[in-house]
Amino acid sequence: MKNIMLAPSLLSADFSDLKSALVKIEENGGSVVHIDVMDGLFVPQISYGQPVVQSIRPYSKLPFDVHLMVEKPENQVESFASSGADWITFHHEACVHSHRLIQKIHSLGKKAGISIVPSTPVQAISELLEYVDLVLVMTVNPGFGGQKLIPSCVKKISELAEIRKDRNLNFLISVDGGVNSETMDSVLAAGPDVVVSGSAFFSGKLKWNNS
Repeated sequence: MKNIMLAPSLLSADFSDLKSALVKIEENGGSVVHIDVMDGLFVPQISYGQPVVQSIRPYSKLPFDVHLMVEKPENQVESFASSGADWITFHHEACVHSHRLIQKIHSLGKKAGISIVPSTPVQAISELLEYVDLVLVMTVNPGFGGQKLIPSCVKKISELAEIRKDRNLNFLISVDGGVNSETMDSVLAAGPDVVVSGSAFFSGKLKWNNS
């Protein structure tokens, strides 16, 4: 089996002790820290912003993937880049000029990711795949932790893997939403490179042995 990266999501951590959450991620197989930024507009809830990212940056050597679940993400990338993000992932549905934003993220020296919600088909981002470093497939509707995986979304992972092979591209495929011990096998069989897990990881119900 290929080396699959685990990216625990801080959205399910204890917000009063994020330093300990970062230690747990490093000690339990995490390769990436997934940071969900929510603005109360693109998704219903509000999570945290640039000051939090900056304050926790010294406590982990792992790359931070800042997942911008926000409207007008183009207005936020510079400040998150300077706050400590290594990867910046935005939603195609929230941005009109996605290609321009990918270029902007790269100009800041960061890896650019693009995410699609369950109702968005892979075809909608086909023209962008040669430019991005990562594609994040949401297998739940973004905005809340602890949701159940939508099984029909898993096929997008294998669809992206096939496109990547056929077009000789290099982007990583990440999956986020409802990944736990019950759904892990079907998710891994689809061929992702990065698996995001929040509730299952921090509750101790996810046993990771794919490193």
